[in-house]
Amino acid sequence: MNFKQRSFFAVSTCVALTLFSSPMLPARAATADAGASGTALSKEELKAQKKADRQARRAKKNAELSTLEKNGYNPAGNQTNYPQNLQNAQQKAAGQKPTNAPAVAP
Repeated sequence: MNFKQRSFFAVSTCVALTLFSSPMLPARAATADAGASGTALSKEELKAQKKADRQARRAKKNAELSTLEKNGYNPAGNQTNYPQNLQNAQQKAAGQKPTNAPAVAP
């Protein structure tokens, strides 16, 4: 892999981790608080709660991705303009006019 490919991979990995891990943090904190409270949950109840949290996170992620795809973003498509095409889709979803400026000046 050349330098451009490695840097693209590193940036896209960081963005993906940020987007997909931040919604999980409050849910994990709520689970920890529930376990720390005075009520003791059975193993089955805790498992069911974790499953429900996981399904809710997945549904939220899929809804966000669906919204971006409806506004022109294709995660499996050509990624040569990766940050800009994602930002344009986010701006369209927010009801703003997308900017077509390059993300990084050459």
